[in-house]
Formats: sequence, structure tokens, C-alpha cells
Amino acid sequence: MSASGGRDGTFEETSDVLIARLLADSATLAEKLDAARDELDARGWPVAMAEPVTSGEAAIELQLPDGDPVGVREILGRHFAPCDLLVADREIVVPQLFVSDMDSTMIGQECIDELADYAGIKPQIAAITERAMLGELDFPSALRERVALLEGLDESAIAQCLSERIRPMPGAKTLVATLKSRGCHTVLVTGGFHAFADPVAEELGFDRVVGNRLAVAADKLTGGLDGPISDSTTKRQALLEEAARLGAETVTLAMGDGANDIPMLQAATFGIAYHAKPKARDAADGWIERGDLTAVLELLGIAKQDWVRG
Repeated sequence: MSASGGRDGTFEETSDVLIARLLADSATLAEKLDAARDELDARGWPVAMAEPVTSGEAAIELQLPDGDPVGVREILGRHFAPCDLLVADREIVVPQLFVSDMDSTMIGQECIDELADYAGIKPQIAAITERAMLGELDFPSALRERVALLEGLDESAIAQCLSERIRPMPGAKTLVATLKSRGCHTVLVTGGFHAFADPVAEELGFDRVVGNRLAVAADKLTGGLDGPISDSTTKRQALLEEAARLGAETVTLAMGDGANDIPMLQAATFGIAYHAKPKARDAADGWIERGDLTAVLELLGIAKQDWVRG
């Protein structure tokens, strides 16, 4: 049974069983599991095994000899909501490559929205950001529109925003440190800006950063970008390039929250949507909707005593 490749035809080999791992409220776990079993069985997808995955009582793994991953995710998500879930058609193992979005994924903020507050236009820019993340707007056009509105803002506002507003998501440092301790290469990819992503990556321990660069002249933002746009295509390409560099059997994990992350989530061996917008959630192999970023480690089967605390 191979654990390599993504779901877009790259390195694709599948197993003959479906694996589902989930984290849910332990108080009602048995009751919900019985109800989910009944519905899965009625669809012709009997659960062959259900057993604990890690030391947590609420972490279990289900094995199904047959089943559609999308349908299984829907049934489990409905019965166990809110839950943290990963469904795969191959063995779930620790990845050799982790590629993650930044804003609202590895940090708790949208950097451009917070920066806009220093220009007094946060509501205007945040509304565009929300529509772009929902997939209602073309991302490159929405990015250019928002950046143009920042024209004339002092460059010093970036450092001030970083210091006053930008904070890692709970569990971010532990997630990255633990994966790196297992030999995983880590890449932070963002439709945001290097001015934020570079210090965030250094703080969290990422090996590489991919993002946009704000154009600056005379210590003020010009309202434009310096270089090509980092968008959904860039994110997917960064994952595929790093995976190819590491080897054809590379197991990849991608994580994000918005529509801009969908191609990357679909290209990865395991794509996880983190407290995500509906389109990203539907496109992923699983999601985190109840826990913090350390829930990813539990879904990968890494016991808590083996976590590297960041």
C-alpha cells in the first residue's frame, strides 16, 4: 500500500481500504459511532475496524473496505460535528513535506486587513478579503485592488502591525517543530506578503517562504507589487516542485482555509482545511473545526508524548 502522491494524478497510487481518522467529543463518541456505522453500512460501506489512534480517548481510526471518500467525509462530519477529520484512500503516515497557507491558518489574522487598519480603511479591505477567500472574486484582481488602496501608507506601519497585531495560531509552533523533528521539510506559502511571512516563518521554524512583495518607494507603499503575484497556482506549484525535489514517493500535507488554497489542498497526499471557508472545506481530505493546530498531529497518529513543544 503506497502513501505517495496527490489527488491530481501526480504519483497516484491508492490502497484497497479507506482510512478515516477523527477527533470528537469523547462523551458521546460511542453513540455517534454507532449511528455513523449504521448509515455507512446502509450505503454499502461497512466499517471493518474502529480503534483508538493515539493516547486521546476521542481519537479513533475507522477502516472501510470500500467507500467514496467524499460521501464518507459527509457522513462522519454530520454525525460527529464539530470534529477534526481526515479521510484517505491510503495509509495515513507522517509527511515528508508540509506546505501551509499563512493568514488565518498559521497565524490568526489576515495581514492585509490589519495593515489596512493603520490606513483607516480596514472595513473596506476586509470586505474584499472575505469575498476573495470565499471564492467569490478573482484572487489576483482582488489582491491588486486591495494593495492599490494602501498607496501612501508609511512602510513603518508593517513593522508596527507585526508587533502589535500578528500572532501565531495556537499549536502552530508545536505542529511545525514536531513535523521537522520527523524529517519533514516545511514551506509557508501565502497570497500575502514577504514583509509579514518572512518573520512569521522564522518564528515558527519554516524552511522556505513563498509570497508577494509590496512595492515601496521613499519609505511609502506605492500601491503596487514588486514581482509576480503569488496565488493559488503558485501555491500548488510550490508543493509540486518541492515534492519532485524530495522524490517521487514523497508524502505531502497541505493546509489552508480559503478558496485560494484549493488547488494546493487537492494536489497534496493529504489536504486539510483549517477552520475553513465552505469551498476549501469541501475540497479537502479533511478538516480541523474543533481543535487547534496540534489536532493535525493527532490525525497523523503522533502521540502527545512525542510532540516537540514550540
